[in-house]
Amino acid sequence: MFYLTKTPALLKTIYKSCTWNFSPAKPSVYLTFDDGPHPTATPFVLEQLKKYEAKATFFCIGKNVVEHPGIYQQILEEGHAIGNHTHNHLNGWKTSTDKYLENIMEARKYINSPLFRPPYGRITPFQVKHIKKTIPGAQIIMWDILSADFDTAINGEDCVQNVVFKAKAGSIIVFHDSTKAWDRLEYSLPRVLEFFRKQKLSMDAIPY
Repeated sequence: MFYLTKTPALLKTIYKSCTWNFSPAKPSVYLTFDDGPHPTATPFVLEQLKKYEAKATFFCIGKNVVEHPGIYQQILEEGHAIGNHTHNHLNGWKTSTDKYLENIMEARKYINSPLFRPPYGRITPFQVKHIKKTIPGAQIIMWDILSADFDTAINGEDCVQNVVFKAKAGSIIVFHDSTKAWDRLEYSLPRVLEFFRKQKLSMDAIPY
C-alpha cells in the first residue's frame, strides 16, 4: 500500500482551492477523524478528547450517521466540528461527478456542514469546482499529516511517529474512527494528545 504521511507541496499547488493546513502563526493543530460515527471507536475518541481538553473535526459518512444518530449527536453536544465524507464513502476517481455530488447531497440531509473531505483524498478538479458551486460556503478539507492508522501493516507506535515527527503548528492531521483503524487508533491517539499538550499546542476544531 503506497501513501505519503506528509503531503508534498506539489499536490497542494495542484489543488490550490482545497485547504491542506492552516497558518503556523497560531499555536494550534487540527485533529480530524474520518469514517465514523462508529460504536466503539468514536466514543473512545470523544473520551480522550475530553480528557485532554481538545476539540476536533469529525468527517462523517452519511450512512453511519443514520445507523448511529446518538453518537453523532454526542459529537455535536461536546463541541466538536463535523464535516461531510459522502454518504457511502465513494472514491471520486472512480465515480462520475453527477453521482459523486448526488451522494454528497444525500449525506447533507444528515450532516449540516460546509466542510467536506473526499474519501481516500481522491477527488478530481472538476468535482472540486462543482462542490464549491453547489454547496454554499463549501470548504474542501484535505490534510498535511496522515497518522496512517488505516494501514494494517503498521503498528500503533508507527502511527505516533508519523504524527509527532512531522506535525507542526497549523497541521491538519488525519485519524480514523473505524473498525479497520481501531487497534492503532486506541494505542496512538492518547500518546499523540499527550505529546501536543506537552508541546503547548492547542488542539482545535476546524472553523466554519
